[in-house]
Amino acid sequence: MLNKYPMWKNIMVMLIIAIGSFYAIPNLFGEDHAVQIVATRGAEVTASTQTTVVDLLEGQGIAVKRAELENGQLLVRVQNPEQQLIAKESIAELLGQKYTVALNLAPATPEWLEAVGGSPMKLGLDLRGGVHFLMEVDMGEAVRKMEEAKIADFRSQLREEKIRYAGIRKTPKGIAIKFRDAETVDQAENYLKTRSNDMTYTDASSGSEFMLLATMSDTYLKQIKEEALQQNITTIRNRVNELGVAEPVVQRQGAERIIVELPGVQDTARAKEILGATASIEFRMVDDKADVSAAASGRVPAGAEVYQRREGGIAVLKKEVMLTGDHITGAQPTFDEYSRPQVAINLDAKGGSIFSNVTKDNIGKPMATLFIEYKDSGTRNPDGTVKMTRIEEVISVATIQARLGRNFVITGLEHTEAQSLALLLRAGALIAPVTIVEERTIGPSLGKENIENGVQAMIWGMVVVLVFMMVYYRAFGFIANLALMANLIMVVGVMSMIPGAVLTLPGIAGMVLTVGMAVDGNVLIFERIREELLAGRSVQQAIHEGYGNAFSTIADANITTFMTALILFAVGTGAVKGFAVTLMIGIATSMFTAIVGTRSIVNAVWGGKRVKSLSI
Repeated sequence: MLNKYPMWKNIMVMLIIAIGSFYAIPNLFGEDHAVQIVATRGAEVTASTQTTVVDLLEGQGIAVKRAELENGQLLVRVQNPEQQLIAKESIAELLGQKYTVALNLAPATPEWLEAVGGSPMKLGLDLRGGVHFLMEVDMGEAVRKMEEAKIADFRSQLREEKIRYAGIRKTPKGIAIKFRDAETVDQAENYLKTRSNDMTYTDASSGSEFMLLATMSDTYLKQIKEEALQQNITTIRNRVNELGVAEPVVQRQGAERIIVELPGVQDTARAKEILGATASIEFRMVDDKADVSAAASGRVPAGAEVYQRREGGIAVLKKEVMLTGDHITGAQPTFDEYSRPQVAINLDAKGGSIFSNVTKDNIGKPMATLFIEYKDSGTRNPDGTVKMTRIEEVISVATIQARLGRNFVITGLEHTEAQSLALLLRAGALIAPVTIVEERTIGPSLGKENIENGVQAMIWGMVVVLVFMMVYYRAFGFIANLALMANLIMVVGVMSMIPGAVLTLPGIAGMVLTVGMAVDGNVLIFERIREELLAGRSVQQAIHEGYGNAFSTIADANITTFMTALILFAVGTGAVKGFAVTLMIGIATSMFTAIVGTRSIVNAVWGGKRVKSLSI
C-alpha cells in the first residue's frame, strides 16, 4: 500500500525525537553560582574539608544548595552571585594558602538527569564569558637551558675523544672551556667544529690561560626561540585539554607571546596555576662520597651541587643530569602496595635507552629525583616582565637495584602532588617559563546579552518562516513547522550529548541557517507534490512521487554543504569551528526531520486513504 510506514519505522522516528528531546532538557535548568576548592602543594581536600566549609557558610547565613567532593576537588553551590563572592572570601581566609579557592559556574542539572548522562550544552567564550590570557615566553631561560645542555655535550664529547680540559663554565660571552696548553685548544676546536655547526668557536687564550670560547650563532639562537615558542604552545594546549575546557583558543602572537582563551572559566586562579606552572624532573646520581655536613657548611665537592630534601635535610647531587622530563611520554598517579601515592612514568625510546645504560652502570648506587618548579616571585625585572623564582627540591632518593628501562615509578609524593605532577608531566613540561602579561575577563553578563540577542534573532527568523509555511502550504505547512521545531530541539539535544560540541555566537548563526535549510527541504518536497497533482496524479501517487523525486535534490544540496562545513571544522579554529559543528549537526537532523519526520506524519494522516484533495 502506498504511503504507509510499518510500525517499527514510526516507533523509530518517535524514539529518535524523544531521545533528542530528553537530552535537550538539561538546558532548561541553567547554572548555579559555585565556589571551587582545589588543594595545592602538601594539602588535600577531604570529606572533613567539605564538612568544615559547609558549617562555615551555614554559620554565616549562606544557604548551601549542594556540596560535591569529586576527584580531589570540592564544589559548593550557593544561591546568588553576592553569596558566591562572600563565600569565596570566607573559605579562602579559613583554608589559607594551601588551597586554591575559585569562583565557578556549575550546571544546575538534577542529579537523576546527570545519572543518565544528561548535561547542558557547553557555551563558548562569547556566550558564557571566560578569561583571555596573553602569555610571554621567557626566551632567556630557554637559551640558558640550551647552554647547560651544550656544556653537558662538550664534557661527554671531549671525554670520548680523550681531550683533557681543565674546566667548562658559562660566561656572559658564551661557554668557556679551559685547557692546559695551546695545542689542546687547537685540537679541541677542530674536533668540536666537526660535531656541531650551531656554535661559533674562538680561541680566547690570554697569557698563560688557554681557553676556547663557544658562542651560539644567530641562526641557532633564532631556532631555539622558535622551538621554545612552538613547544610551549603545544604544551599549553595539552594542559588546557587536561583542564577539560571546551572550545579553547591557544595561538601564537608575535615572536614571544601566546594567546589563550578559556570559555566558562569565571575565576582565573586554577587556570593560571596549571597553565603557567613550569614543572619538570631531573634524575641525577647522588655523590655518595661527599661529606654532607661539610657540604651543608658550604664546602661542596667539585662537580656537585647541594639541594634541599623534601622530608628535611640536604642531598649532594652530581651536576651531570642523567635524564630530564623531556623524554617522558606518559605519567599516571597510582599507589604502591602500601597505598602510598606514586607516579608511574613511561619514557620514549631514546629516554629508555639512556636510562637503561645509565642505571646499568650504577647498580647499587643512590639516585635522586629532583623536582623543579618555576613560580611567580611577586616582583618584576627591570624590563617590566614578571620575575620567576626557581624552586628545586629532591623528592626521593632510591638505590638502583636493577637496570631500569622505559617504565618505572617516582615515590615520595603527597596524593595531590602526585596528581599535579602526573598532569604536568603528561601534558609536557614547558621548555621555558611563561608569564601572563595581559589578562581580560569577559563577564557572564556580556555572554548573556549575546545569547539573548542571538536567540531573539532566531525566534524572529522562525516566526517569519512558520507564518509563511502555514499561509502558503496550509496543513502541510503546519507539518513542516512541527518538523522544524523538532529539528531545533534535536540540534540542542545532539550538541548536549557530544562532549566536544560547543555553542558559540557563530554557532547560533549556524542554527538560524539550519532553520532555513530545513524548510528548504520541505519546500522542494511540497512543490514536487503540487506538480504531480497538477499533472493529474492521484493524491497517493503525488505524495509518493513528491518525496521520492525530491530526495536526490535534497541529498545533493545537503551533502555538499556538509562537506564544506567539514572542511571548515578541519582547518578552522575557535568560532569558525563552533559554526561548523552546529551546521553539520543541523544538516544531519534537518535531513531526518524534513524527509523522514514529515513523511511519517503525512503517511499517518493521509496515507492509504481515498483522498480527493490535499491542503497544500
